[in-house]
Amino acid sequence: MLQTAEDIRLLNEKINHAAGFVTRINDELSKVIVGQQTMLERLMIGLLSNGHILLEGVPGLAKTLAIKSLAQSIHADFSRIQFTPDLLPADVVGTMIYNQSKNEFFVRKGPIFSNFILADEINRAPAKVQSALLEAMQERQVTIGDTSYKLQEPFLVLATQNPIEQEGTYPLPEAQVDRFMLKVVVTYPTKAEEQMIIRQNTLGLVAPTINPVASTAEILTAKELVRQVYIDEKVENYILDIVFATRFPENYNLSKLKPLIGFGGSPRASINLALAAKAYAFLNKRGYVIPEDIRSVCKDVLRHRIGLTYEAEAENVNVLDVIDEILRTVNVP
Repeated sequence: MLQTAEDIRLLNEKINHAAGFVTRINDELSKVIVGQQTMLERLMIGLLSNGHILLEGVPGLAKTLAIKSLAQSIHADFSRIQFTPDLLPADVVGTMIYNQSKNEFFVRKGPIFSNFILADEINRAPAKVQSALLEAMQERQVTIGDTSYKLQEPFLVLATQNPIEQEGTYPLPEAQVDRFMLKVVVTYPTKAEEQMIIRQNTLGLVAPTINPVASTAEILTAKELVRQVYIDEKVENYILDIVFATRFPENYNLSKLKPLIGFGGSPRASINLALAAKAYAFLNKRGYVIPEDIRSVCKDVLRHRIGLTYEAEAENVNVLDVIDEILRTVNVP
C-alpha cells in the first residue's frame, strides 16, 4: 500500500513513542548478559514479528539465560521444557486425566500454555515430540481430546540446540526447521567480555534481579505497529531477488552456485525476511524498511532454508558463503 511522507512521519512518531520498552528491556538484560548483542537483538525481532527462534551454539554461551531473562523482563508466563529422549507429546501439550471420584475426564494443560516457551535442546527429543511442538508453533493452538485450545498471545517458542553432539540426538528435518523464523548461531564472547563474565561469576556477589519492565499490552501494540512499517515496492523486489537467487541462481549471474544449491528458500523465506526487516526497522525507530535492514537479518532468515549439495561440501562451501555471494551480486535498490 502506497504511503505518503506524512503517513510515514506519523508512523515514525508512533514507533518512537511505542518503542520505549525496548530500551527498558535491554537495560534489564544487560544486568546479567555480557555482550551477545546480536543474539538479544534477534530475540527482540522474533518477539515483535511473531516469529519463533532457533538458537544454536556450544554450551555455556548464555542461550538459556538470555531467553529466561527476556521472559522475566516482561509481565508474561514462562515455561521451560527440557527436551530428553524419553519425553512424550503429552508432556508438552497436556493430556486427558481420568477423575475416578467424579467418573469423568478432565484436561491437564501442558507447559505449552505460556507466553514464552524455552525448548531446551530440542534436538534431544524424538520426532513425535518435535512435531507436537511445531504444530503448536504453526497453528497457535493445541488439540487435547476433541477440543482445540487457542494459545495466548504473545506466544513465542525459543528453542536451543547443541551442534557438537550427535549421539542421542534427533536432528530436526528441514521442513520442521523451516517453521523457525530465524536460526541464530551464537558465537563466543570477546576476550574483554569473557573477563567481565569471570569477574561477575567469581566475586561472590548477589546475582542481579531481572524486573518486569514491559507489559504484554505494550508488546501486542508494538507488534501491530511492526506490521504497519512501510516497505517500498523496490525493497520488496530486492527481497524477492535474494530469495529467487537461492532457487534459480543462473538467472542472477550466479551460475557457479547452481551445482552447489540443492534447494532454495521457500515462500516462508520471503515472508520472514520482510517481517524481520520490519521488526529491525522498528528497533531502529523507523517507520520504513531500507535495504540495509534486509541485509542485516538476511543470514539468520536464510541459513536454515538453503540446502547444499554434496559438491558444495566437497568444495568446503557453506551456507553463509552462498548467502554472501548472493548479497554481493543481487542489485541493491
